Amino acid sequence: MAIKLIKISAIYFLIAIILGLIMSITHNYSFTPVHVHMNLLGWTSLTLAGILYHQFPQLEISLAGKIHFWLHNIGLPIMMISLFLLILLENESFGLGAAIGSIITVIGIMFFVWNIFINLKKSSSVNNHQ
Repeated sequence: MAIKLIKISAIYFLIAIILGLIMSITHNYSFTPVHVHMNLLGWTSLTLAGILYHQFPQLEISLAGKIHFWLHNIGLPIMMISLFLLILLENESFGLGAAIGSIITVIGIMFFVWNIFINLKKSSSVNNHQ
């Protein structure tokens, strides 16, 4: 799961950077919210979670870790696609999808934080066993 998160985050990074490049070329920055959220919640957050799950295997194998993985990876695409369509089509009905995706993602992140506080122990790092 840790490596999958890092690979998924790399896809978000690529999409966000291409979107940023397109915005720069066209001087149209209306998609900045999508660009920023993809970089923060996709690239950065998923990379850091993947590193933590890799470094501390008990986080990865926990139920909270699995719930985080799935909710984050279901909610974020719903949120990003809906936000993109809301901006592109100037249709507020896509706000509902953005809200639903946001809520799913936030719940997933709540499981991540819970997992860190409950299952992360000082001497549980992979490197501490070498």
